[in-house]
Amino acid sequence: MKFAVLFPHLDERQRRLLMAAEARMLGHGGVRAVAQAAAVSATTVRKGVFELEAGEEPLGRVRRLGGGRKRVADLDPGLRPSLLALVEPDERGDPMSPLRWTVKSTRTLARELTRTGHKVSADTVADLLREEGFSLQAGAKTLEGGQHGDRDAQFRYLNEQAREHRDADQPVISVDTKKKELVGEFKNSGRQWRPGGDPVLVGVHDFADPQLGKAVPYGIYDLAANTGWVNVGTDHDTAAFAVESIRRWWHGQGHPTYPRATRLLITADAGGSNGYRTRAWKLELARLATETGLTITVCHLPPGTSKWNKIEHRLFSHITMNWRGRPLTSHEVIVNSIAATTTRTGLRVKADLDTNSYPTGVKIGDAEMAALPLTRHAFHGDWNYALHPQACPVIPAARAPQAPAAKWEQALLSDPALTGMSRRQLGDLTATLAPDGDTQCGRPPRLTYPEQVLATVLHLRLALAAEPLAVLFGSSRTAMHRTLLKNRRLLEAHRIAISPATTPPAALVILQARVLALTGEPNNKIKTTC
Repeated sequence: MKFAVLFPHLDERQRRLLMAAEARMLGHGGVRAVAQAAAVSATTVRKGVFELEAGEEPLGRVRRLGGGRKRVADLDPGLRPSLLALVEPDERGDPMSPLRWTVKSTRTLARELTRTGHKVSADTVADLLREEGFSLQAGAKTLEGGQHGDRDAQFRYLNEQAREHRDADQPVISVDTKKKELVGEFKNSGRQWRPGGDPVLVGVHDFADPQLGKAVPYGIYDLAANTGWVNVGTDHDTAAFAVESIRRWWHGQGHPTYPRATRLLITADAGGSNGYRTRAWKLELARLATETGLTITVCHLPPGTSKWNKIEHRLFSHITMNWRGRPLTSHEVIVNSIAATTTRTGLRVKADLDTNSYPTGVKIGDAEMAALPLTRHAFHGDWNYALHPQACPVIPAARAPQAPAAKWEQALLSDPALTGMSRRQLGDLTATLAPDGDTQCGRPPRLTYPEQVLATVLHLRLALAAEPLAVLFGSSRTAMHRTLLKNRRLLEAHRIAISPATTPPAALVILQARVLALTGEPNNKIKTTC
């Protein structure tokens, strides 16, 4: 306390003499004690003791005239510009500098400066860099690349859907696949406490063990209950594996927690095994909806925003911290490590091992997609959609039964249950669009204009793609694409909105069966693979 109060009012020599006097009063060990109290070197205190004992007269200044070593930056005016040119070759110096593609450590910079005639040490280089405002920094992950125009709107819509489901006591889950992990004696990032000199011995090379392979953890995080479920697969990360993980979560954890649930909201990334473009993902979810009786709503995160998925920082990060520094020697170790993950906020995790086979390359035809009980939301129907339970399970196209001919009539396409409007209203809509849309350019169209309007209404209301519509109307896929594009523009110009159906109409089953029945015919225009 004495030093802290007096030092600001004393010069360097006076400080040395004060510390020397204190050290002499303390006797043996006084120099070290004073040096520690004053936070200075013991050599400085000893120098003060020698000056005090010598009895020199006051100098009237801190240093003798001209004393002290001159700074190398003052002796060499070209040193500072040369250093800045090396540190920032793209802005201040030669873009062909040899240091442009190397790590610019102080030793490397000092060696390069000395080679060019500026003799300097690494410590002096560090001091000069600090004076110029430089510091050691790592890269900051902030550049996200291109952003979708509706990114923020999709996040708001997703949050509204999640809030509505939670207010109704319906489950809301976040799903994703965690990074694949090597199984065996491999190094795992992180450190853990062990006896000194006794580290865990791991392999030099990270080549996958052909016997143990990799582990594929697929996680499900319940946002309301703060619980997690991880299905550890041993095969491929496919859509079938993703939905099987959700199925296991529902039977093991979801249904006991929400026994009265009728709906389920899934938030997922835009890509991967649960991506919005993956047909198998929708097909498997339709089967799960039929099996559980739940209406499954899916809201995808916008492209390029997977780091904002709740499961990443509420479940996966804690799992990674729990097994850091520990080799994942077996699937059992992985499952037990995941199940032992907890947090102070109450997170509880369960894990299961899935040894089933999930082959890749599964093809899903357009007929199967048309038969799905899927409805798209009005806002970004490609990212937001619902799959409804139906009376009979979804059957692949190869095994689909033929629709009885007696049940199919072309007039069924204009059924008010499918179009959402009476036949008179449909006729009025056709009359409104005909002046601008019923024009002939080139060859005569295969469809009459009323049929074109009807196809557009079915496309917008039931989310039927162009391929199955081409089969139902006896047209080609290319012509149907052009028809839908033209009429959608006309509807927008006339400010007419066709609201999508909230639930699949019952009459849609007959229409879907018709598409499946025509799939095997050689003259149909529908694709058989994705």
